Amino acid sequence: MGQNLALNIAEKGFPISVYNRTTSKVDETVERAKHEGDLPVYGFHDPESFIQSIQKPRVVIMLVKAGPPVDQTIKTLSGYMEKGDCIIDGGNEWYENTERREKEMSGLGLLYLGMGVSGGEEGARNGPSLMPGGSFEAYKYIEDILLKVAAQVPDSGPCVTYIGKGGSGNFVKMVHNGIEYGDMQLIAEAYDVLKSVGKLSNEELHSVFSEWNKGELLSFLIEITADIFGIKDDKADGYLVDKVLDKTGMKGTGKWTVQQAADLSVAAPTIAASLDSRFLSGLKEERVEAAKVFKSGGFGDILTDQVVDKAKLIDDVRQALYSSKICSYAQGMNLIRAKSIEKGWDLKLGELARIWKGGCIIRAIFLDRIKKAYDRNPELANLLVDPEFAKEIIDRQSAWRRVVCLAINSGISTPGMSASLAYFDTYRRERVPANLVQAQRDYFGAHTYERVDMDGSFHTEWFKIAKKLQD
Repeated sequence: MGQNLALNIAEKGFPISVYNRTTSKVDETVERAKHEGDLPVYGFHDPESFIQSIQKPRVVIMLVKAGPPVDQTIKTLSGYMEKGDCIIDGGNEWYENTERREKEMSGLGLLYLGMGVSGGEEGARNGPSLMPGGSFEAYKYIEDILLKVAAQVPDSGPCVTYIGKGGSGNFVKMVHNGIEYGDMQLIAEAYDVLKSVGKLSNEELHSVFSEWNKGELLSFLIEITADIFGIKDDKADGYLVDKVLDKTGMKGTGKWTVQQAADLSVAAPTIAASLDSRFLSGLKEERVEAAKVFKSGGFGDILTDQVVDKAKLIDDVRQALYSSKICSYAQGMNLIRAKSIEKGWDLKLGELARIWKGGCIIRAIFLDRIKKAYDRNPELANLLVDPEFAKEIIDRQSAWRRVVCLAINSGISTPGMSASLAYFDTYRRERVPANLVQAQRDYFGAHTYERVDMDGSFHTEWFKIAKKLQD
């Protein structure tokens, strides 16, 4: 990814020096730069000559593994840097680490940015979505480069903006990845229902997802999913997707997102469900044994063998996927807003939706609608109550419920879609059963409660009253 970003910068006309502890990677980058158009990339095998080669005030972009490797790289490079120079961390770093490093670098007279970079290797080479946060002075140093290197969306410009102070850039990228977890899980559930209940072949799935990518679901993840269903195995018969082990990896940003949601008391059930699904997928050996246990009790993969109308099912799943997706993005945006308020970052949610329209993994056509929703009302409490999104969910909720019920009755887990539907159903209700939970808390722990008909805090000796009633 670092190599591709360097080539992208060079291709935009900015000479760039590159350094890596593994000298072969440096040589490979320089060679590739020559092959791809004699780009102005200059390789260095030691940190001192690398730093000395950069025009002052120097700007160094790091793309290394988060955590201690970043601290070690900073220690190595900063020893040769001078006051006014700038370091940018382009990795998926924990935002508090970025805030710590910004303070440490300030003490040395150096500027520091934590910059989220989304789009994978392809995005880094051809135009990523960039989320820089930290020193505004540092951002101005490199703004002209970032504006050209970022993905370009015709109607809304480069997919980069100064996010805000401190670790805001890393935090926003973290939540972006949490939304990505939710998106991928929802798509996987749509696939599971269509394949397991609807009995669609890979050829049919390729056709369905390709068609979906022409409408409201048009997005990078739907596009690549369609591609995946069309690729045959080059090592055996059949399609490659069926040979991939059902065990999902992760690097931690989804877990951080869920932890932050809990810390901030922000409901993010769709993202949490996607994380739990990854945990469960990792229990492959246990699931194999559990399947044997329950198969002997009459449980196959599918509990019902009902005949379904394929065309109707495909349309229902499309609507369920779209509705669930709105909930996932709403949860992510609410989390960003809550952190922005806590930290005083003053983040602009509409602007974040704009820079996610191109380059990044969650880029989707409906991000433009999200931007417009926040443009209409910057204080929007939740995407669900934006008039346009509210109407879309109302129009699709019947299909959404049919898909979730069908999945439950068929023994197919749809944790993301179910969590999204529960989130919607809870959020839209004026009164929920939390009154009983609060009464229970007051009963066993004297936590007190409020009333609907008068102000104040109340405590009832429930146990004594109940005992008297029993006597």
